[in-house]
Amino acid sequence: MMQQYSIADTFGIAAPASMKVEGFSSAHNPYVPIKKSYVFRKDHLRDVLAFLGSANGDGLYLTGPTGSGKTSLLEQVAARLQWGVHSVTGHGRLELNDLLGQYMLVDGGAMKWIDGPLTRAVRLGHILLINEIDAVDPAELIGLNEVVEGKPLTIPQTGDVILPHPKFRLVATGNSQGAGDPSGLYQGVLRQNLAFLDRFRLMEVGYPEPEDEMKLLADVVPSMPETLRESMIKVANQIRKVFMGGQDGAGMLSVTLSTRGLVRWATLVATFKSAPNALAYSLDRALTFRAEASEREAIHRIAKDVFGDDWQV
Repeated sequence: MMQQYSIADTFGIAAPASMKVEGFSSAHNPYVPIKKSYVFRKDHLRDVLAFLGSANGDGLYLTGPTGSGKTSLLEQVAARLQWGVHSVTGHGRLELNDLLGQYMLVDGGAMKWIDGPLTRAVRLGHILLINEIDAVDPAELIGLNEVVEGKPLTIPQTGDVILPHPKFRLVATGNSQGAGDPSGLYQGVLRQNLAFLDRFRLMEVGYPEPEDEMKLLADVVPSMPETLRESMIKVANQIRKVFMGGQDGAGMLSVTLSTRGLVRWATLVATFKSAPNALAYSLDRALTFRAEASEREAIHRIAKDVFGDDWQV
């Protein structure tokens, strides 16, 4: 059962009351809970809604740096539209059969076919979300070519041929655009098959604007002074700038402070507020303990320059 949702009311953005988007009726989606504090970026929302409304034989590939919110963007749009999402994390050993399903032993000793995430999504009109798709063997992904275009899905093990539900969508996320990672920042990233990539719309998801991260931190740690939140965001953006590097994509840091990491830092500051220096103490645990000693020193220097006397180290 489908219904119309007001874009303004559903996503909390400025939009004419007449602008609506189609989604599933309530209670249809038990898979992704709504995160009420989530802040939608209008340009990103526009692209995702356009794709969900009419895929036209395309998949959607969300690309961007680590922790920029690629997965949460899709999940939170889907959650508000009651659109089921079946998430899979890509890796070098993921095979097409893992997505199709498998026979399993059930009570009584019988073997029963259990649908995998792709098969369930195709049957029910849900979204198959493959995270880190650029870590998957490209030879396996070629098997998705026809179903992305809306052609029937064949299950070799059972002989079933499934016509995709008209609302089935395939969404992928990756730190690269499928052409490999010349920067060397992301281990395990593989160059993908050109014919497979040609079946996707691409969408770049960068880190949120400072005002959006301010809203996020205000919701996560409302007791934290605004000036402190502002400084933490400045530190995060300077770290990201050094991490991303120049036009060749080669940065001077091998770690970065993503939005996810920024939230972790803020919550740890609130947790360890009685520590001798809660800011530095928490930054170590949120990020820099996994950095090389020289990188840790450089990141702390960035933070000290931003915070000034408040850094106290």
